[in-house]
Order: sequence, then structure tokens, then C-alpha cells
Amino acid sequence: MAAKFKSDFLNVLDQRGFIHQISDPEGLDALAARERITGYVGYDATATSIHIGNLITVTMLYWLQETGHRPISLMGGGTSMVGDPSFRDDQRSLLSVEKIKTNIESIKKVYSRILRYGDGPTDAVMVDNADWLLKLNYVEFLRDVGRHFSVNRMLSFDSVKLRLDRDQSLSFLEFNYMIMQGYDFTELNRRYGTVLQMGGSDQWGNIINGVDLSHRMGGPQLYALTTPLLTKASGEKMGKSASGAVWLNGELFSPYDFWQYFRNTEDADVGKFLKIFTRLPLAEIEKLAALGGSELNEAKKVLATEVTAIVHGREAAEQSASTAAATFEAGSLDLSLPTAEVSKSDLNAGIGLLAALVTAGLAASNGEARRHIQSGAVRVNDEPVTDDRATLGTAALLPEGVIKLSVGKKKHALLKPV
Repeated sequence: MAAKFKSDFLNVLDQRGFIHQISDPEGLDALAARERITGYVGYDATATSIHIGNLITVTMLYWLQETGHRPISLMGGGTSMVGDPSFRDDQRSLLSVEKIKTNIESIKKVYSRILRYGDGPTDAVMVDNADWLLKLNYVEFLRDVGRHFSVNRMLSFDSVKLRLDRDQSLSFLEFNYMIMQGYDFTELNRRYGTVLQMGGSDQWGNIINGVDLSHRMGGPQLYALTTPLLTKASGEKMGKSASGAVWLNGELFSPYDFWQYFRNTEDADVGKFLKIFTRLPLAEIEKLAALGGSELNEAKKVLATEVTAIVHGREAAEQSASTAAATFEAGSLDLSLPTAEVSKSDLNAGIGLLAALVTAGLAASNGEARRHIQSGAVRVNDEPVTDDRATLGTAALLPEGVIKLSVGKKKHALLKPV
């Protein structure tokens, strides 16, 4: 593929499909080609983990680092106390300072596996905007920063306009979020020389606010770069599984389930996901994406293993691949399958199959479990079960001391009495 930009950084992002909008493509390209730049992505700590959508922007930071620049992962210890109102119908639940700190500590573990942190010129830096936002004097902030924001313009951003068009309330607290995010950019420039903010395309308005604020306050030229919001070929938004959000924290979404999520990628998305989520050379990706028929399944396994290795480590990725091979290909029982515990007394009394499927994480509710059974998708120890009133007792235990539950061909779990 012919180089479109002068800088390695923008060429990598362009060739891998990361670029949606850039505020000043020529200016950013010239700067990145001429010198080492510092760029950042901000993440609010509203949960104990980031999700698969955030993996895209973390990967942008990875490529920023790999092409000789310095990435900053900004934790929103301050902005998380307000909550981003973008494209939401209601206000986020307000979190305590203690809860936000707990979430940040948990999220840090994910970043440390993807980015290289340290004191070197291209080593990543983790920063918390609570360091400056929680120390602001409100009246001074309004006078020095707030006066540069046009309410008329802020109301025109899609993230706000769509909510108001639906007659959904937007609190004054939330309205301040975009001012705080814009100020983050100028503060990071002052402290670290940061010139680039990246994010998803839904953050364009918020990021541009920071670019404009620097200009209005007499600061240097800053740049905005957003990536497309990723959807599957079917049009479905990426990031949801049958059991909920695809988290990057293995305690919330196991490495095995994570591997399976990517193994089940739609055929038309394999090439795109290999470019975005893996670090494989583009030439190798083209060969994998060109495979057809059943051979494409091998490309999906490569995709699943490579992404899982980035997020959870190579050992967890190989173990997940081995578990899947033993379960789906060899037809044997693999004890490293996701396992749910049930009490021995409950098993002695008999557990309803509906409840067992929910406990094992194979259904979100009894109603969903019943639909799976009635559609013929459920098997117990590889034997089909079509009675939604069935119960499981000690007689169902395999020699290994567990009960294997399956929904369809690709969802399996073990019930283990304790």
C-alpha cells in the first residue's frame, strides 16, 4: 500500500483503518515526521475495567509508541465524578472518590500489558486528571477558562443535540464535562508538551473543544484525531456478547470467553479486525484475510489468539486455544472450560436446568434459558435436552466430578459441586 503520509505514525494508523477525522492532517503529519510528539487518550473510571471499544484507542497509543512517540493514558479521576453525557439518555450514576480510585487501580493492570511504561523518551505515562481538576478554584476557572466556551456551539454538538432533541434532561453538572475535558488537553500540554488527543468519533466535539481552547488562551497548535466507531459487517455494534459487555479484565470476562468472542468473528470482518486489533504484519494479514471456506476458520483462530495474547498474555491465549480445540474438535472434556460452582446440597436435591444454565453464565435469565432448550440448543454432558422442567442431580456428574452444559456448538461451561 502506497504511503499517504510522511510520518510513520499516521501511515500505520491509515493502513490499519484507524483514522476517521483529523483536525489538521497536514500539520500533524509534518510535526510527527519532524519530531517526537506526545499524544493521549482519556478514559473515565466508571467501571473496574475498560471494554473492547477502548481497546481500539489503547491500540492507537501502542502504535504511537511503536513509531517513536510518547503516549499518555489519562485516567479520569476528576471527570469520572461528573460523567460524560455524550449520546446518553440519562445521567450516569455518581461515583465516590474511593470507588473511582478502586476502578483506576484495576484498569491500570490492563494498560500495563499493552503499553510500555517508564521514564524513557518514548515510555508511556499514566496521568490522573484529578491532580488538577480537584484543586481548581471555581470562580477563577469560570473566568479564565469558561469564558472561552460558547454555549450556542456546545449545544450544536451531536452528543448533546441528540439528547435534547429527545427531550431528555441534561444537567448543568454534565454540561460542564466538555469544559473539563477541553481543559485537560491544555493542562496536559502545559505539563507534558502534549499536542495530540485521540478518541472515538463520538468524542470529536469534546476533543475539538480542547484544540480551540488552546488557541483562545494563546497556547500552541493542538491536534485532534478520531477513529471510526467499530461495527460488525452485520451492522451490529461491536463490544457486546451474549453475557454482556466484552471487558478486558479477565475477572469480568474470562480469557476463554474473550478468545471465543473473536473466534466467532463474522467472515467479512476478519481482515478488518486483524488490522485493528493485532500487531501482525499487513502482508500476513492479507494472506489470512484471503482464505476462503473452512480455511477462514484458521484465520479466525489466529485473530482470537493474537488479540487474547495482547490483552491477557500469551499463556492465557494458548490455553484458551487449546481448550477450544479439545472441546470442539476432539470432543473430549476439557476441565479448563469456564466453571461455575453449585453447592452439593443443592445438587443432591436436584437443580432445575433453567437455573443451572443461568448459574453457568450460558443464559442471562430463566426465560432465555427456556428459549434455548425449546429450540433444541441445550445439551447436558453432550446429550440433547428438550424438557425445560428437567433437573440435574448427582447422577449427572461425569467421572471428572463435573456436569458439562452446552448451548449450541460454541458455548460450554462446567458445573462443579462444592
